Amino acid sequence: MREQINADLKTAIKARDARRTATLRLVNAAIKDREIAARGEGRDGISDEEVLALLQKMVKQREESAQLYANAGRTDLETQEREEIVIIKDYLPKPLSAEDVDAAIAEAIKETGAEGLRDMGKVVGVLKAKYPGRIDFGQASKQVKAALGG
Repeated sequence: MREQINADLKTAIKARDARRTATLRLVNAAIKDREIAARGEGRDGISDEEVLALLQKMVKQREESAQLYANAGRTDLETQEREEIVIIKDYLPKPLSAEDVDAAIAEAIKETGAEGLRDMGKVVGVLKAKYPGRIDFGQASKQVKAALGG
């Protein structure tokens, strides 16, 4: 994934695409920061799953910022944040549809044998293992809770 980001950065620089270049540089900087922190913990860099989580976090931060800018009437900054979201989402796996999320939750409940709210962690853990980056786990947790009778 990192190789693809670097290759796309070089392409954006050659094409003089300022927004894409700036965004991919921010992504690279965030990845390097995370790798430095990992080395400080005695690990050899970070995995693609950690890069994926980092990208998801960056999208979420930009969505929150865009909303704040929209509320403040700063459409120029809101537009910038939304453009960055589109660029970062290019590197994330395609999210599951609502029907697929419902089916995945039902399957995870069946697989874990979950019967009540105390089993919610098991169900969400299975979903996170099977569908990293493809489900909004904030929303999925609410659906799991409802499915388990919460």
